[in-house]
Amino acid sequence: MNAVRNAPVPVTRYELPPEGITLLGYVVRRMHKTAWLLPVSSLLAAGQTAEALAQIALYAAAASASFGPAYYQPTFNPVGDTVSEVDPATGAVVTATLEARSPHYCLSYSAELPEGSRFTGEEEITGTTVSLNGLGMPAPSRFNFTTATGVYTAQVVGTIVSELLPSWPITSRIRAHGTLDLRDSAQNRGTLQLRRSGDVLVELVAATGAVVVRRERWLAANPGAYLA
Repeated sequence: MNAVRNAPVPVTRYELPPEGITLLGYVVRRMHKTAWLLPVSSLLAAGQTAEALAQIALYAAAASASFGPAYYQPTFNPVGDTVSEVDPATGAVVTATLEARSPHYCLSYSAELPEGSRFTGEEEITGTTVSLNGLGMPAPSRFNFTTATGVYTAQVVGTIVSELLPSWPITSRIRAHGTLDLRDSAQNRGTLQLRRSGDVLVELVAATGAVVVRRERWLAANPGAYLA
């Protein structure tokens, strides 16, 4: 888990700093949770491939979601723009590119860990929905993880919906929910469910037939956990 400052600060204050930020800058800051990927190498070394897949899936969800005050809307980048920034907690280089704005916003991104493993992804923001739950922005997404040697790979596919809860006079809030399908080169399969509360449930069937279940309350219980 990334280091926390003495006084808890909402993670969205890091993602949406007071000086302002672009859409790509926000996405890069949103992905500065790469500490979730650090246990993967040791899990793979121990032969715990299902547990490694669960860890990768948790990062995919965390990197796709914001929970907390929505201080402002980021400014938009022109197509082709790229923003890169090091995650101060891990040294991972995180990069995001705006691939298209029409008919939908399409983004690609990557996180390069110092030990050589690589997480990549792409998402398409298909529009805005209006419901009693707020303004929803569905983003069908694909993620890939590859170790430095290329021996192990994982794929995560699904849709994460960001929701803006407008409020006045207090600051509006943002949250997310969705489902991701998981698989890897070790023949593990499963799903991740992200709830609006910030709770996460990962259920996997390992190649051996064993069932692996992982529950996390990280987004709800650690709202300021990703500040350097």
